[in-house]
Amino acid sequence: MFVLDFVTKLWAVEYLRGRDSIKLIGNFLQLTYTTNSGAAFSIAPNATLVLASFALCAAAFIIYFSRKVISNWWGLVLGLVLGGIFGNLWDRISKAPGGFKGEVVDWIELPHWPIFNIADSAICIAAAIVVVLAIKNIQPTDASSHGA
Repeated sequence: MFVLDFVTKLWAVEYLRGRDSIKLIGNFLQLTYTTNSGAAFSIAPNATLVLASFALCAAAFIIYFSRKVISNWWGLVLGLVLGGIFGNLWDRISKAPGGFKGEVVDWIELPHWPIFNIADSAICIAAAIVVVLAIKNIQPTDASSHGA
């Protein structure tokens, strides 16, 4: 997921930055370059350092927790979230002005929705899968392995 996000953002910077939106499906799906200093959907603008710190903590937790996951579906969820975290974290670290203050590249536009990227999509897809897993009562770990 990280590689797909990274490559598509490189493409967006090269071919979309400074240009008009590209309409793929009328006004329903457009490719529009923008950057975002906040969280997904432009929440908490200019909180890049806080968001990067939170992302690092979340990634560390996921990596630690993933060793205990026995469900392939939950493994997929954690992989999608981790890929999304690292995709946007890379932008925060590597994009100007740098030092955990960089802005995230967004480029996918739908009507009445903030512009987003592949990393954001991965996290949202993971959230949707979590809802399905919860409804089906599919646990990430074996409940008997938690000890008293």
